[in-house]
Amino acid sequence: MLDEHTAVGGVPGTGWDLHEWRHSGLTHLGAAGASLLMLMTKSRHKKPENARKYFHPSPEAIAEITQPPRACGSRR
Repeated sequence: MLDEHTAVGGVPGTGWDLHEWRHSGLTHLGAAGASLLMLMTKSRHKKPENARKYFHPSPEAIAEITQPPRACGSRR
């Protein structure tokens, strides 16, 4: 079934194998903003350095976590 759905030019067996399909899925999740922990969970990688190649946070996500803390309205 995989050969049918990943055939190139209608020739079965010329498309992706399961390993390539898995990596493509992780790449798409990483591009969609999935966290490194989520990618590790999905891929079952035990070490962050092995899943890190799929982790590509958006500029917005980086900006959000690197902003200075907001002032709290309470007094001590």
